[in-house]
Amino acid sequence: MSEIKKSGSADVTPILEIRGLQKSFGELSVLKDISLSVDPGNVLSIIGPSGSGKSTLLRCASFLETANGGDILYDGKYAFKDGEYAGKAELNQFRTLFGMVFQNFNLFPHYSVMKNICEPPVLRGQDKEKVRARAEELLKKMGLEGKEDAYPYQLSGGQQQRVAIARALALEPEILYFDEPTSALDPELTGEVLKVIRQLADDHMTMVVVTHEMAFARAVSNRVIFMDGGFIIEEGHPEEVFGNPQQERTRRFLSNYTQ
Repeated sequence: MSEIKKSGSADVTPILEIRGLQKSFGELSVLKDISLSVDPGNVLSIIGPSGSGKSTLLRCASFLETANGGDILYDGKYAFKDGEYAGKAELNQFRTLFGMVFQNFNLFPHYSVMKNICEPPVLRGQDKEKVRARAEELLKKMGLEGKEDAYPYQLSGGQQQRVAIARALALEPEILYFDEPTSALDPELTGEVLKVIRQLADDHMTMVVVTHEMAFARAVSNRVIFMDGGFIIEEGHPEEVFGNPQQERTRRFLSNYTQ
């Protein structure tokens, strides 16, 4: 599939661009004409009620679900266009551009922390010694020194999620997806994980974060999208969306949260 040129802001090609994305499960339409873009170094937060299509959007962007229509582009190149995916080799190349952090950690229980982090890049053919050195750096960054030989069951939920973030970063992706990364954690452990994501934002890591943490989304995002019923209802700078929402549905949703 051919490369495109971005219109609008000169010399900036979004890492991710989605146009008119549609996804249905049988007769249930979950995503209806979703369009968005994420520029390098930016953080996009996606908020909205349960069942609004947020997680499905991430799963389509990461090819875990098959979209039914629209376009998905990475670095200006089509991965999915008008209902057709790029070839297998191209899709495998696109998969190297993103990492995914799930709400339930998805660590391998029979692998140590170090093996959980190192296995994916090693399987992609990266040098084992270099991968291990990067893993050690990431564990230090995550505040997990000394946990290299521990197994997931020996860690708190917050520690497991930080291992999952390190595992995603070990692949050196251009963009990280977070699917409600704190929803399985209690408030204290939630703070541990949000602190790590804030640091990544400070380091200009490109991220898309599906979250129910409104104060966090307001603090770290460059843009915020509010979804409901498979549509983007409102989009803008976080101070606009949270401080002066234009849509009544957005106002009603945010009224349930203490700002």
